[in-house]
Amino acid sequence: MKRSFAPAPARGVALILVMWIMALMAILLGSFALISRTENLEARHMFDMTTARYDAIAGVERAIFELRNPDLNARWVADGRGYEFPYEGAVVHVEVTNESGKIDINVADSTVLIPLLQSVGVEPARAEALADAIQDWRDNDDIPRPHGAEAPQYAQAGLDYGPTNRPFQVVSEVQQVLGMTYDIYRRIEPAITVYSNARVPNAAFAPIEALRAIPGMTEALAQQIIATRQATPQGTTGQINGLTLPGGAAIMTSSGGLTYSIKSRATLQNGVSILFDASVRVGGVGVTGRPYTVLRWRDGESS
Repeated sequence: MKRSFAPAPARGVALILVMWIMALMAILLGSFALISRTENLEARHMFDMTTARYDAIAGVERAIFELRNPDLNARWVADGRGYEFPYEGAVVHVEVTNESGKIDINVADSTVLIPLLQSVGVEPARAEALADAIQDWRDNDDIPRPHGAEAPQYAQAGLDYGPTNRPFQVVSEVQQVLGMTYDIYRRIEPAITVYSNARVPNAAFAPIEALRAIPGMTEALAQQIIATRQATPQGTTGQINGLTLPGGAAIMTSSGGLTYSIKSRATLQNGVSILFDASVRVGGVGVTGRPYTVLRWRDGESS
């Protein structure tokens, strides 16, 4: 009996076809492996971000508790100093500032607004114009100040909106003021508020940006106030180490309000971190059953 064999060219084509099929399968398997790895990394990143997020929220909650701690010697001081503690394998860093230490843009006048703007590098003429425009935005008339802006000036600038002629509702609203830029806003944002109802910041709690805006303040005195304040132990009441403001006013630690800004950053062991920035008013029990009210809540930067 004769055996039949496929011609040599046919066997070569079959071999090439098999090799192509194997190569295609390898590519498909590699693609599946890459997709699986990518999804695993995405899931891990989401898990880490969620963990860090809730750790940062825990920092906000602890800050609120510590601000009302009945033990005065353990109570946190809301002057911007940092507090750090471990939590569920993460490190949480919290900074609290009493809002009375900031400049309320709903009541501040040019004697404070102009120095504030100049302290962050705004030239005098522009600082004066911005200060007037800020006041024109919130006042209840349509008469522009000497260097300010009302509806006609906004229209001339090509804007389809004008001053609200009512108080600022949130700090970020000041970005809409004619002449304001994001860069200037970013530099003054740590110093301003809409919650203190104070024209001049309380130096016992003011950040350096707000201290610089106090009439008569020098950079050396502002730095001295910060350094002395940070070195003052928790539980200290009364005047801060004999320091006085320009003009002789004492700096008292017991005169803050009940509204605070809290920055809480949680960092996991693998370096993932997230920052929460909130403003809260402490006292009473709100509709949520909590002994504080959230005025502003912002998910901040993450890394």
